[in-house]
Amino acid sequence: MAELVPFTVPTERDKTLLVWELSSGPTAEALHRSLFAVFSQFGLVYSVRVFPNAAVAGPGFYAVIKFYSAKDAHRAQMACDQKQLFQKSPVKVCLGTRHKAVQHPSLPLNSSRCQELANYYFGFNGWSKRIIKDHYHSL
Repeated sequence: MAELVPFTVPTERDKTLLVWELSSGPTAEALHRSLFAVFSQFGLVYSVRVFPNAAVAGPGFYAVIKFYSAKDAHRAQMACDQKQLFQKSPVKVCLGTRHKAVQHPSLPLNSSRCQELANYYFGFNGWSKRIIKDHYHSL
């Protein structure tokens, strides 16, 4: 079954992964790069955000990863949960959040994100923003 991927900022729970038990050794920036490299293998990633754990949770980090596609997010969750990925200990990967998400209005993607999404799914390189007039109808 085909999935509709709208040209909007992904806010749905089924497109969001929560990754925790990330090591405290690397910097947040290094973790961001590693997470992006791993999860982008499953599909086009909209964002990767890395946060330090709360003080009560101990040292380390957690991350929120948003995909454009719910299918890609699900495949990534299934493949990466309880795996070591890029560190010695396994990470936990959960699809969506446990609490009821607040409904956000759909925000359109900016033009560079639209171009990135179109290039990824349609395989074209360099979409044009110009409007091309059909010369046959002008005759």
